[in-house]
Amino acid sequence: MEITLDPPHGITGFPFGMPAGDVRAAAAALGTVEVQDEGSADRFHYMKILAVHPQFEILFHCEDGKTLGAAEVWIPRPGPQDITVRFRGIDVFRTPALQLADRIEAMGELVIREPDVTVPRLSLGFTREAGHEVPLDTDGEPLYFQAVLVGPTHYYDYLLPDPA
Repeated sequence: MEITLDPPHGITGFPFGMPAGDVRAAAAALGTVEVQDEGSADRFHYMKILAVHPQFEILFHCEDGKTLGAAEVWIPRPGPQDITVRFRGIDVFRTPALQLADRIEAMGELVIREPDVTVPRLSLGFTREAGHEVPLDTDGEPLYFQAVLVGPTHYYDYLLPDPA
C-alpha cells in the first residue's frame, strides 16, 4: 500500500474538502474507525476521525465538523503489508529525518526546524516524538519522523517570518 502526501490538496484517497461522512466510510476500508466530537466545529473540540490499521494510523481533522481539513499519518509499523508514505517520491518514514528536512530544503522550501520540522509554504508538519523505543540519530532524537500532518494552503502560515 502506498500513501502519497499531496499538500495542500490532501493524501491518497482523501482530498481536503471531502465530506466527513465520506471520510468515515473511506477510512473504514483501512481499518477500525473511531470518531471524536462528531459534527463539532468547536475550536478546541472539533471533529476527528481516526483510522486504525493493524500497521498504521491516520487522524483526519474536520475542523468545521463537516469536511476534511487536514490529515495526520503515523509511521507504519512492521507487519505483513509493505506500506510506504511518500512525498514527491521520497519515502517519508524510511528516510532519516534530518536528511528528509535537508532534501525538502534543497527543493527551495523554507524548513523550520524548531520545535518540530515544519514546511509552512507546503503545509507540512513533521514530528520525531515517539512514544516507544526507536533508533536515535546523532542529535539524540528519533532517527525517523514518527508522524506527518498535511494541511491545506496557509495551514502553517503563522510560522512564516514577518516580512521586513
